[in-house]
Amino acid sequence: MGSDSDAEVMSQAAAALDEFGVPYEMTVASAHRSPERTKNAIAEAEKNGAAVFIAGAGMAAHLPGVVASLTTKPVIGVPLSGSALQGVDALYAIVQMPPGIPVASVAIGGARNAGILAAQIIGVADSALAGRLRQNRTKMAAAVAEKSKKVDKSTR
Repeated sequence: MGSDSDAEVMSQAAAALDEFGVPYEMTVASAHRSPERTKNAIAEAEKNGAAVFIAGAGMAAHLPGVVASLTTKPVIGVPLSGSALQGVDALYAIVQMPPGIPVASVAIGGARNAGILAAQIIGVADSALAGRLRQNRTKMAAAVAEKSKKVDKSTR
């Protein structure tokens, strides 16, 4: 993440990864204020076996693009709403990457989905993780059915 003020939102990605048993590292590295730290963090993470990067940033939101420029691993950008534009500026910055340097994006503040998407990417090559993801889908469907019982009504 670009700042420690992003930790509350980005911790939702960490929580999702924890739920699925996916190890991760979390750090602060600003694309603008600490470009060398960012570069070193990506190199170190790759050396430690990182398969996917999740980068949260607000305003100009350059961090996900900078991370993508430093790796060929998938990068998921999380636009954060720390600006007068409520994160729309960050969303546009993340999705408007130049050809050849893609960054996937989730919703503004959608760090939980970023964690789940990262797990799905890793799950392509990890059948046990893929199984846990399928179990989670089944559990979500059952929860919807249970909630529906509380409100289902018929006028017949």
